[in-house]
Amino acid sequence: MLDKFFKKDNRKLTLADYKKIWTPFCFLDESGTLGVKDQPYFTVGMIKCSQPYFLQQKIRYIREKNNFWWEFKFNGLNQAKIKTVLEVLDILFNTRSIHFSSYTIDKRNDYFKKEFNNDSFVAYEQITKHLLEGNLRKNEVLIVLADNVVSPKRNRFELNVKNHINNKFKRLAVAGVCRLNSQTNDLLQLADLLIGSVNYELLLKEKIITTASKNKGKLVDKFKENLGVDTLTNDFRNYAFNIRYHKDDEKIECNDDLDNFPSQKKKAIDR
Repeated sequence: MLDKFFKKDNRKLTLADYKKIWTPFCFLDESGTLGVKDQPYFTVGMIKCSQPYFLQQKIRYIREKNNFWWEFKFNGLNQAKIKTVLEVLDILFNTRSIHFSSYTIDKRNDYFKKEFNNDSFVAYEQITKHLLEGNLRKNEVLIVLADNVVSPKRNRFELNVKNHINNKFKRLAVAGVCRLNSQTNDLLQLADLLIGSVNYELLLKEKIITTASKNKGKLVDKFKENLGVDTLTNDFRNYAFNIRYHKDDEKIECNDDLDNFPSQKKKAIDR
C-alpha cells in the first residue's frame, strides 16, 4: 500500500496534475548599470509570489488611500513619497508566500570583467538565470516578468533565459519571460526599492555617497528593521529573504550553447 502511494507521489507531473503544479510569478529588476565610478556594485533582485493578486490589492488600497500615483522608485524617493513607500514595505513583510532573492557583484573585480565582458547587461542575463535556478522547486513552472532595461539590439534575453532554464532542468520550468516597463507594475517597482536599498548601503559603507539622503535612509532602516539585521552589506537568509554577495572564488555556472550575446556568435532556439 505504502509502496504504491510513494510510487504515485514520485512520478513525473503532467498537465493533468494541475492541482499539484504551482505557477509563481517572478518580478525581476536590477540596479547598478551606470559607470563603475558612481555605481561599482551591480545587483539583480527578484520577488517571487504564487498569487500576486493579494499583494497588489494591498498596494492598490494604499495608493488610493494616500492618492499616490507616482512610481515607487528608490532613486526618486523624497519627503512627499516616503510615508507611502514605508507603508508598502510593511505590507510586503505582512503578506504570506512572498520570497525575495538578490545577488550582488562588484563590477571592479576580475570576475565581472572576464566572465561578463565588463558588460552589465551580460551580467543581468546570467545572474537572472542563476537566481531562477536557485528558486525553482520541483512542482513549479515559473512566469518571469523583468524590468525592460536598455539592452543590445540583437540580444534575446527572454528566449535565452527561458530556454536555458528549461533545458537545464529538462522540463517546462519557465512558461515564459516578458520584459515590461516598470511603471506598469507595482511589484517590479517594489523590487527596485529593495535592491536599491542594498546597493545604497554598500555605497554608504564605501563612502562613495558622501551626503546621505534622509528619505532613502528611512527606507533602508525600515528594511533592516523588518529583517532584524544591522546592515544589508552582509549575506542574509531566512525563510523569505535571501540576500547574497558574490565571493571572489565563486563561479556563476550559467553558460550554455543557447546564450546569444552580441559578442558570442551563438544561435538561440525559438520556442
